[in-house]
Amino acid sequence: MRPAAREAWRVAADEGGNPSSLHTSGRRARARLEDARESIAASLGAHPTEVIFTSGATEANNLAIKGGLWAAMKADPQRNSLITTQVEHHAALDPARWLAAGRQVTVDELPVDANARVDPDSLAQALETRGQATALVSVQWVNNEVGTVQPIADVVARAADAGVPVHSDAAQALAYEDVDFGSSGLTTMAVSAHKVGGPVGAGALLARRTASLIPLTHGGGQGRKVRSGTLDVPGAAAFAAAIAEAVAVRAAERERVGALSARLISDVGASVVRGLLSGPDAGTSRAHRDRSPHIVHFSFPGANADSLLFGLDSRGIDASQGSACTAGVVQASHVLLAMGRSEADATSTLRFSFGWTSTEADVDAALAALPVALERARR
Repeated sequence: MRPAAREAWRVAADEGGNPSSLHTSGRRARARLEDARESIAASLGAHPTEVIFTSGATEANNLAIKGGLWAAMKADPQRNSLITTQVEHHAALDPARWLAAGRQVTVDELPVDANARVDPDSLAQALETRGQATALVSVQWVNNEVGTVQPIADVVARAADAGVPVHSDAAQALAYEDVDFGSSGLTTMAVSAHKVGGPVGAGALLARRTASLIPLTHGGGQGRKVRSGTLDVPGAAAFAAAIAEAVAVRAAERERVGALSARLISDVGASVVRGLLSGPDAGTSRAHRDRSPHIVHFSFPGANADSLLFGLDSRGIDASQGSACTAGVVQASHVLLAMGRSEADATSTLRFSFGWTSTEADVDAALAALPVALERARR
């Protein structure tokens, strides 16, 4: 967490108070909550009433996708189709597949190219095929595994031509991409506090005031009557402080972190044989902003992802597999498979994530640890 976020959390937590209560403590908590809402809205180019607090992007994605589809189907039972991509975060992909498995909706998962980028023309074709049945399009802003920046503006434009709302999981985009909800054309957008140095367990769904959503949970009617539950004032205050600071330094951090990730990519490519970079090449794509700078993803054929992960962990390096892991069994990354990579590549992956605390020393440590971990994993 950023120091400013920790301090905002501490002050709000010390004060206490239920923001739905009418006594003095409750009114004070409500004032602090609304200050946080206004700050987050200003940071993201939204109106304060468009900020619905959640426990994070997973809940926000579920509310947007399930709630949005159910609302559309309530208004018109024939509008029961969702269009998304094959490389979405599971927080957005799994709700869609859950709805499809229950035969509530028809889901089209659009293919992507070798860099995990969706073609807006394929979306236009899918919209034409489904016609008036399409209730929602859902496309992640930045891919969480390989860092590919999706063409959100083009996606929104194609969907707008068909009169279809668009949802985007923007959790990975907040700190480094020019996220502006107001000008994006999106109907809903999911964000998460811990991606910008805020607390885990805090986030929001940004939803246009005209957006229709069916609640997933019922209770006191907080959160525009679509997200009931006592609101987390300390979490909201910390989220507001973190995102305000992240947006203020976004341009500088994009360059600083981009230089760190470019060095990692270059040095790994020069020193580690058979390491394959996933996604757009940072050296050639920065002008087009195809890759977000904070995610670097490699596959190392012949090296099990678990072995690599534990080898790095034993040397103090926190990395991730970039693939689903259930009951200790590594599964192939659905993102890499969609990119056309082999099953072997998709189970031999490592994702390095950079943040506001990352330094040159971190890159040095990773570069020193990786050859040893890789040799052991391949052996």
